[in-house]
Amino acid sequence: MEEAGAPVRSVLARPDFRRLLATRLSSQFGDGVFQAALAGTVLFNPQRAADPLDVAAGFAILLLPYSFVGPFAGVWLDRWSRRSVLQLANVTRAGLVAVVAAVILAGIEGVGLYVAGLAVFSVNRFILAALSAGLPHTTDDLVPANAISTTSGAVAAVVGGGAALLLLPLVGAGDPGYAAIALAAALPYLAAALVVSGFDRGYLGPDASTRRAAPSARSVLDGMVAGVRHVWARPPAAAALAAIGVQRLSFGLLTLMTLLLYRGPFEGEGGLFPGGLAGLGQLVAAMAIGSLLAAVVTPPAVRRLGRVRWIVVLLLCGAVVQVLLGLPFRPAPLVVGGFVLGLVGQGVKICVDATLQDCIEDDVRGRVFSVYDTLFNVAFVAAIAAGAFLLPETGRSVPAMLTVGAGYLLAAVVFLRIRRRRTVPAG
Repeated sequence: MEEAGAPVRSVLARPDFRRLLATRLSSQFGDGVFQAALAGTVLFNPQRAADPLDVAAGFAILLLPYSFVGPFAGVWLDRWSRRSVLQLANVTRAGLVAVVAAVILAGIEGVGLYVAGLAVFSVNRFILAALSAGLPHTTDDLVPANAISTTSGAVAAVVGGGAALLLLPLVGAGDPGYAAIALAAALPYLAAALVVSGFDRGYLGPDASTRRAAPSARSVLDGMVAGVRHVWARPPAAAALAAIGVQRLSFGLLTLMTLLLYRGPFEGEGGLFPGGLAGLGQLVAAMAIGSLLAAVVTPPAVRRLGRVRWIVVLLLCGAVVQVLLGLPFRPAPLVVGGFVLGLVGQGVKICVDATLQDCIEDDVRGRVFSVYDTLFNVAFVAAIAAGAFLLPETGRSVPAMLTVGAGYLLAAVVFLRIRRRRTVPAG
């Protein structure tokens, strides 16, 4: 595959790529609606109140259980029709959000609410891994393809969250309103299932030569170990995963700080940069715009600099800008910092996704992307858990903000060191 890839319009010219992209957009739009409902229920609902430990516990319950089980899903994605997985998983999620809506309406708090949300997030594990694993079956130009698909998917999630905020004045900010918003997420999930049904059953892989019957638990574990070895034997893939794992540690800590700031010191802010849920939505929108810019600039940057240099440039930029814009602890510079963070995070992710798709063989690609997703979530939750004990309730902490900047710098160092390692035989 050529490093430069192809112009964006040539990738979009492929009907199969457009169909897979439409599946992603509809699915992630629904994610945005559902996540906004869940965040509003826990953080900004006047009928409930959550302290930092409650927030950390919520993230842990929502993400960690399925993150540990998630890698096993990758083994099935390397054996089952990925088209069928995408279709069934989206229909299943549509049913599960109805359960979550009922839980919210009933006023259930704490573990009961989080476990209901966990069911939706668990199915999401299959969907995101299947979308990434199936992408190389629709195009060979992976850098522009990932720039389009992952970035537009992230933006679709933000638009979904924005749509939920627009519905909020109509349905109210209490439990009934957030339950109605959660239920609305079922519609885009069903639309995604309808769109992906246009593919033939085997079109998105895995290749017919690698498909086998459903494996036993032991063979699943053996397959996952083989997938990890497959990555470790390829320094570009191992370096990419390590870099994004360290970056997610910084992002997790920054996420908790931001939630606490917008719910606490920024709550009474008004004007152009408000506090509360509206201000948080503004910050997320700024990150989405940064992600869009990443999709535009990453393909030509990769053509000029290569993936390695571009990843390092982005991480170093994140290290400097997050400290400079974060330390004032004011909404306006945080929103600008969110824009930069969206550019940095999405640019790195585009390159990491393309590296894994490029280096990893198709018969283990599902397992590798499941490991990727697990690392993504475990690092994020670990940082939030640490922050729950270390951060003040206001979220204002100069040492923590400096730690965020140091984390981006460390990610660049780790990435370069592992890249220099010699390729080892896959055992």
